[in-house]
Amino acid sequence: MRFRPLARLARAGLAAGLLAALAVPGFAQDLLVRNATVHTAGAQGTLQGADVLVQGGVIRAVGPGLAVPAGVSVVEADGRPLTPALFGGITDIGLEEVSGEAPTVDGELKLDGQPVRPEFDVTLAYNPASVLVPVARVEGIGFTLLAADNGHSFVAGQGGVIRLDGSADPVGPKALFIRLGASAADLSGKSRAAQWMLLDQMVAEARGRVPADSPHALLTPAGRAVLARFLAGEGRIVVKVDRAADIRQLLRWAAREKVKIAIAGGAEAWQLAPQLAQAKVPVFVDVLANLPGNFDQIGATMRNAALLQAAGVEVGFTQAGDASHNARKVRQLAGNAVANGLPWEAGLAGLTRVPAQAFGVDDRFGTIAVGKSADLVLWSGDPLDVINTAEQVWLGGRAMPMRSRQTELRDRYLRGSGESGLPPAYSR
Repeated sequence: MRFRPLARLARAGLAAGLLAALAVPGFAQDLLVRNATVHTAGAQGTLQGADVLVQGGVIRAVGPGLAVPAGVSVVEADGRPLTPALFGGITDIGLEEVSGEAPTVDGELKLDGQPVRPEFDVTLAYNPASVLVPVARVEGIGFTLLAADNGHSFVAGQGGVIRLDGSADPVGPKALFIRLGASAADLSGKSRAAQWMLLDQMVAEARGRVPADSPHALLTPAGRAVLARFLAGEGRIVVKVDRAADIRQLLRWAAREKVKIAIAGGAEAWQLAPQLAQAKVPVFVDVLANLPGNFDQIGATMRNAALLQAAGVEVGFTQAGDASHNARKVRQLAGNAVANGLPWEAGLAGLTRVPAQAFGVDDRFGTIAVGKSADLVLWSGDPLDVINTAEQVWLGGRAMPMRSRQTELRDRYLRGSGESGLPPAYSR
C-alpha cells in the first residue's frame, strides 16, 4: 500500500506515529483509495478498478478515475479488495476482559429472587479502552452487537451496536435478548413450554393487562416500560434459539404480538427457511456449529446459510463460542458458508449490510455508498479467505492503528535477546 503524499514520512520511519495521530477522536483523514476492487455490499455490487473518495469522514464519491481534490492523500490499492468494515457478530467485546475473572465480566446479571429485568442494559458498562477492541479491529472489524446474558432469566436484557473506533456510546436502537429452548430450561422451570407461558405473562404486563401491583407480577415498572417499547417496534428482539420446533413457535408468537425479531444460532433454521423469509426474519448463523452439540441441534448442517439464503432469508454470522476473544473468526464462518453453497456476495453481506440493516444502523454503516460513514478496510486479498489480512482499517475516515496487544506481544517475543544476552521479556 503506497501513501501519497505520506510516502516520504513513511520512509523516514514516522508512519506508525502518523497513523496513531490520525486515530485521535475527531480527526478524519481526507483520502482517495485508488484502483481498488470495491465490494460495496450494496446495490452497486462489486466495482473493478474503482476509486473511493473520503472527505470529512464520509464517502463522497465512488467510481473509476475520480479526480484528486487538493490536500487529499492517495492510497494506491493496486486492485486489492476494499470492503465496508465488518460486523464482529454478537459479542461481549468491551464487556469482558478475562472470562474466568468475575470483576472483568459485565454482560451478565444475577439477582437471586428478583423478577426478570429487561431493563438491564449492558451498554452502560462498555469499556472502549478494552484490549479486545484493537484485537478485533486490526482484523477488519468495525462494529459489533453487545449482548446481555442474564444468568437467572431467559429474558436477558438489552444491548446495542458499538463501533470499535474508541467511542463510548452505542449507535442505533437497542436490542432485547431472549434465550429459548434447552439452554434456557433451567431458567424457566425446567420446561421449554414454560418459556412461552412466562413470556405471554410478561407481554400481558407490558400491555397493561395485569395490574402493576399484582403479587404475581414478573416485571418491575421499568421492565414493563422497556418491554412495551420493544413490543411497539422500537427495537429488535434477538432470540437465541436452535430447534426447528422452537423457531416455529417463535414465528407464531412474533406474528401474534407484531414484534421485530432476529434469530441468533438457528442451527435448524433451514428447516423453516420459507417461513422465515416470508416473515422477514434475519438469521445469524454459526457455520462452525455443523455437528449436533445438543438435542436442539440434531439438524445442524454447514449448508444452513446457503439453504436459508436460497429461500430469501437475510443471513448474517455470529459465533456460539468465545465470540469476544475470537471475533476474527466471523470471516471463517462466512468463508465456510461460501464453501458450502452460499454466494460470495451474500457471504460478505452477512458481515456488513445484513447486520447493519437488522440492527437499525444501515443509514450510516454496512455498505460503501455516497453519504455513508467511511468505515472501510483494504485487504491483502479475498477477505473471506483467512489467509488474507486487513492492511488498513478506516473508521469514520480515521486510519486506525494496525496494532493490538497481540501484535505487540508478537513483536516483543520475536526479537532476539540482543547484546545483553537477556531473554526478550527483559527488553523494553
